[in-house]
Amino acid sequence: MSKQKLSLQEQLLKSGLVSSAQAKSVKSDKRKQVQQQRNNNVIVVDEAKELVKKAQAEKILRDRELNQLRVQHEEQKHLFAQVKQIIELNKLPKDSDGLAYHFTDNNKIKTLYVSETMREQIIRGKLAIVRLGDGYEVVLSNVAEKISLRHIASVIVDNEQAVADVVKEDDPYANYQIPDDMIW
Repeated sequence: MSKQKLSLQEQLLKSGLVSSAQAKSVKSDKRKQVQQQRNNNVIVVDEAKELVKKAQAEKILRDRELNQLRVQHEEQKHLFAQVKQIIELNKLPKDSDGLAYHFTDNNKIKTLYVSETMREQIIRGKLAIVRLGDGYEVVLSNVAEKISLRHIASVIVDNEQAVADVVKEDDPYANYQIPDDMIW
């Protein structure tokens, strides 16, 4: 019951689309071309193979770029997870009945209620305000430094640098205190 597979040439001959003379001439042309290539050491460029190689090279390059983007995304996710864990472990309790501390985040004024001592420590740079999801938490300034190493945009208020910049030797207004702790 198994049918014998016929070559394309035999199938064309059987169906009557090609005469036997045409089939013989095509076969002899092909044989002559192969012999000529062998004798002249001519390499015939197969365009289809070249296109396939080019497409494979482009696919490999595209796959590498996508893989690199995936790796960067995974690293970023890992850093965000580290930041979240650091904040969760080191956040200080807020006082909802305390004083309001106003700060800006993305050009919007935000308010965080903290105790009087925490407010003073934030102003002096001992404490910092960091973003955790949609909310804000208060952490120690050295913890804020660790967070800023991983994701600098998570640290919203860190007055440590501002306090260090205030002390200048040639400042003519050094004797005048600037009221930066005003309650608005």
